[in-house]
Amino acid sequence: MNRDVIIACDFPSAAETLDFLELFRAEPRKPFLKIGMELYYAEGPAIVREIKRRDHPVFLDLKLHDIPNTVRRAMGVLARLDVDMCNVHAAGTVEMMRAAREGLTRADGTRPLLIAVTQLTSTSEERMRRELLVDATMEETIRRYALNTREAGLDGVVCSPLEAGLVHEACGAGFLTVTPGVRFAEGASGDQVRVTTPARAREIGSDYIVVGRPVTGADDPVAAYRRCVAEFLGSR
Repeated sequence: MNRDVIIACDFPSAAETLDFLELFRAEPRKPFLKIGMELYYAEGPAIVREIKRRDHPVFLDLKLHDIPNTVRRAMGVLARLDVDMCNVHAAGTVEMMRAAREGLTRADGTRPLLIAVTQLTSTSEERMRRELLVDATMEETIRRYALNTREAGLDGVVCSPLEAGLVHEACGAGFLTVTPGVRFAEGASGDQVRVTTPARAREIGSDYIVVGRPVTGADDPVAAYRRCVAEFLGSR
C-alpha cells in the first residue's frame, strides 16, 4: 500500500496557490495537493489543469452529496479533469456512491480514486448526537459508513486518523483511509477535534494524511512538509 502526505491548498486564489507551489519547484517529487471548495469555486477547472500541468497529483475535495443522478452527472464532468482522487459524502447512501463511481468511470474503464467522507473531523460525538440525531457512537457510525462505502465499490474513506485502524479492521488492509486532522505535536488543533500527529497516524494505519495549516501557515513550508514526510513516511 502506497502512503503519502497530501498538502491542503486552502487558498482563496490561483495567484496565492501558485506562489506557494513555487516554493516546491526544486523538490525532486512534486507534493500531492488537495484542492478544496474555496479554491475550486474561486478559480474553477482551470486551477486543476494548471496544477496538473506542473506534475502535482491532485485530490479534488468537493464532497459531493446530492441525489444519485445529479452526482453521477457531476462526476462525469470531473472525470475529464484527470485528477487522481475525489470524494463524496458517505451519508448520501450506497445508491448515491454507486452512481458517483459510475459517473467517474471513463469509457476505457479507468477512473481516479474515489473515497467517501464518514464524519468531518470537526464533528464530535456529542454534536453528532445532539445536532444530527445520530444515536450510534462515533466508532459505530464510522464503521457502518465505511462498510457502506466498500459495498458501493469505492476505494476508501475520509476519516479521522483516530479511526483509521477500525476502518481497516472492518473493511480490510487494502481499503484506503485518507485522514485530515493531522498536526505536529506542538501545534494547535484549530477547528478540528479528532486529531493526532503524523507519526501516530502512521502507527494507527492512515494511508494518506492531509495536512493544511501546519505546512501552508509555517514560516518555512518546505521544511514543514519535509518534516511531515519524515514523520509519516520516513526519509524518501
